[in-house]
Amino acid sequence: MVRTFGSICALALAASPMLSATAYAQAKCDEVVMSDVGWTDITTTTSATKHVLEGLGYDVDVKVLSVPVTFASLESDDVDVFLGNWMPAQEAAIGPYMESGEIEKVHTNLTGTKYTLAVPTYLYDKGLKTYADINTFRDELDEKIYGIEPGNEGNAYLVSLTEEDKFGLSGFEIVESSEQGMLAMVGRAYPKEEAIVFLGWEPHPMNSTYSLKYLTGGEDFFGGEGVVNTVTRKGFVEECPNVGKLLKNLEFSLPMENEIMGKILNDGEDADDATEEWLKANPDVLEGWLEGVTTVDGEPGLPAVKKELGL
Repeated sequence: MVRTFGSICALALAASPMLSATAYAQAKCDEVVMSDVGWTDITTTTSATKHVLEGLGYDVDVKVLSVPVTFASLESDDVDVFLGNWMPAQEAAIGPYMESGEIEKVHTNLTGTKYTLAVPTYLYDKGLKTYADINTFRDELDEKIYGIEPGNEGNAYLVSLTEEDKFGLSGFEIVESSEQGMLAMVGRAYPKEEAIVFLGWEPHPMNSTYSLKYLTGGEDFFGGEGVVNTVTRKGFVEECPNVGKLLKNLEFSLPMENEIMGKILNDGEDADDATEEWLKANPDVLEGWLEGVTTVDGEPGLPAVKKELGL
């Protein structure tokens, strides 16, 4: 990707031998482009990281893209960083890019995740406990399984189950919607104890808002408990080692994400406001994140970020 600012710096480097290659490399790193795929957990971690980067003096451009477009954009260098590589669920989608070296894993930022089909506990107690049980509840479910945004790899897997009639799911419709749209359907069914099956995951406040159970049977695709990785475009960490150091330090937790996501989804707070509020209430996390990290100007990073946050 050719950026206007980078082009200006390139001209300046050619015109003035006084501008070192190191200075030029640093100038290219003054802006960090991140992808947010619209899932509230990734919006949360991306927003928190944005606060830190801006406190260090970086410009941050967050683009809202689907998962497939995110990976393609990392390959084409239109995006630098993605904090939402859920594994093993995204193995098939990201695998070719990892094999070619166009996307690089930097760090695992979250462990203990869940991602597969879920049902309310009242439906689980009635016998819908596995993927193979869904067909038994075909009529109650109105032959619908609720997925998330179009293009998501989880939806594609569910569609493949219906097309190949695995678990007797031929004839089922995979209803593609936004996260909020899917959860709105859960919210309608739950008080009436109506049958509904949908893609669920943790971290997410849905796990405290509703009593849920996760189905077994989809482990070949979704796995068991998983992780979330930080990935970047090829060469980003080498080109921008200070940002790379931050990305290697960044680790989140299920309680942190559930708390912030609850403020966003249940209380209607803006994501940037909710993450800023959490960081101010939990400043100790910044020490680990900013160990060995400086500002754009080379000053200690921790005091700068704390000052930006008003701590």
